[in-house]
Amino acid sequence: MQVQFTGRDHNVAVECGSGTTVRSALGEAGILASTVIVSHEGVVLPHATKLTSDISLLVTTVSSGG
Repeated sequence: MQVQFTGRDHNVAVECGSGTTVRSALGEAGILASTVIVSHEGVVLPHATKLTSDISLLVTTVSSGG
C-alpha cells in the first residue's frame, strides 16, 4: 500500500505492507516520529495506528526550544 505524507516540511510517499504502523511508515519515509504529529481528515492519529490501505496523511512538525 502507498502512504503519502504531506505538510509544510514533508512531501513523500512510501510503499508499506498492510498493517504497518504510522511510526514504521514515518521511519520508512525518513521522518523522525518524535518530531511530528500525524493526522487524517482532521483527526490526530497515534503513532501506533495500523494502516490497512492507501492513505494520505498530514504531517505537522512540532518544534520546541528557547
